[in-house]
Amino acid sequence: MPASLDIFDRLKQDHDLHRELFAQLAASSSRERLLVKLTKELKAHAAAEEQALYSTMMRKPETTSETRHSVAEHHEIEELLNDLAAIDVDADEWTDKLEALRHRYIHHIDEEEEEHFPDFANYLTEDDLAHMRTVFERRKREEKAAAEVTPEALEDAKE
Repeated sequence: MPASLDIFDRLKQDHDLHRELFAQLAASSSRERLLVKLTKELKAHAAAEEQALYSTMMRKPETTSETRHSVAEHHEIEELLNDLAAIDVDADEWTDKLEALRHRYIHHIDEEEEEHFPDFANYLTEDDLAHMRTVFERRKREEKAAAEVTPEALEDAKE
């Protein structure tokens, strides 16, 4: 496979890391450290994916609806992350919020991998693919360095 064709594999690599971080969080007593790591990973990945993949797909009329759907899910997931960060990691409800976030995120990435990525591949040129990989790597590095855990005020956290 040419190097320019591996953007979807690169995104899946991140998804696999995210799955592993969720598993570690559920089984660990180092919740605060892992939550920071997960938050930075998810926020950086989403921002880079939106700039690299989804901005490209928005220019393809055949994939606009799928693209909007995925970007909206990114925002929902960020809100859930912020809600989770607002709860004390030792509180009983923290585990429930983590599971709700995990469930929502796994649904999102499964949908991307099984439905959107194969469909998107039908509309991309070699130039699109090379551009997306370069943009993704650069943007992810920048976003990860700047990403923060930003808890919602407890009274604003969703039930």
